[in-house]
Amino acid sequence: MKALRWHGQKDLRLDTIEEPVATGGKVKIKVEWCGICGSDLHEYTAGPIFIPESAPHPLTGEKAPIVMGHEFSGQIVEIGEGVTKFGVGDRVVVEPIFACGKCEACKQGKYNLCSDMGFLGLAGGGGGFSGYVAADEAMVHKIPDSVSFEQGALVEPSAVALHAVRSSKLKVGDKAAVFGMGPIGLLVIEALKASGASEIYAVELSPERKQKAAELGAIVIDPKEFDAVKEIHKRTQGGVDVAYEVTGVPPVLTQALESTKMGGELMIVSIFEKEAPIHPNNVVLMERTVKGIIGYRDVFPAVLSLMEQGYFPAEKLVTKRISLGDVLSEGFETLLKEKNQVKILVKPE
Repeated sequence: MKALRWHGQKDLRLDTIEEPVATGGKVKIKVEWCGICGSDLHEYTAGPIFIPESAPHPLTGEKAPIVMGHEFSGQIVEIGEGVTKFGVGDRVVVEPIFACGKCEACKQGKYNLCSDMGFLGLAGGGGGFSGYVAADEAMVHKIPDSVSFEQGALVEPSAVALHAVRSSKLKVGDKAAVFGMGPIGLLVIEALKASGASEIYAVELSPERKQKAAELGAIVIDPKEFDAVKEIHKRTQGGVDVAYEVTGVPPVLTQALESTKMGGELMIVSIFEKEAPIHPNNVVLMERTVKGIIGYRDVFPAVLSLMEQGYFPAEKLVTKRISLGDVLSEGFETLLKEKNQVKILVKPE
């Protein structure tokens, strides 16, 4: 089968590799759609970040070249020995986190903080930019009948957004700001709506992404037209309860922090390629808190339930659909060049 593999920075190749098989405890999934994630872009332009290059990953035993793609949906075509929860024909998504199950984080149930944590599609184990994936039964979740395969490809990034909001101190009726209207930022808006935020401010430069945020119900602030921090403080009479930084751009981190009120909270959702300084006095003098999240844990069922209710809508978030053969030129390169793109889904050939 054809598969997109990471060989090195700026070196992605469509290789022909063997189809996986459903060995014991695994299911073989025919991939229907796979989304291109911001993490995939970071690996392409500045990696390796999560991809093991010089030594095999401790949980997968694999190193580059690695098949990419961790935001995918599909249908089970084969089940391995010992699988009891699924059958051939089931429509599913994969929660692509590898965890050791033995470290202190895993013992506490915080498997996304595992000391050896890795992602299927980044650390090995196959990936959604291919025809088929064989995944452990424990990583698989059924898609409700009313949720499409396209919607299913958004479960993984929606889980990041929901985990970010759940991990924050946001309460029903609170005010929030989201800096950066890429896919995760827009999904954070949806998670905030589902969590009862009374006002959601979206800070973004791109006209197309501003429009998407407005369509989702956010109050849009263009930092070219306004000082975003001053404008948020003016409209909220002192700042938001929680701000979510979803750009990975160092100066924006400070803006997001300063947009919060006294005792407010900054949630860092982005993966940064460079150091991002914060003046401690911006935290200390206002008794603010700063918190980060990585991935998600125990939220896939909740995301799928919210999707049944209409949250995280694919029709408003997917801006392009392409085939695997065009994944580089029409996918990765397009996302780097065209800021009007939000989520691009890839169909295996």
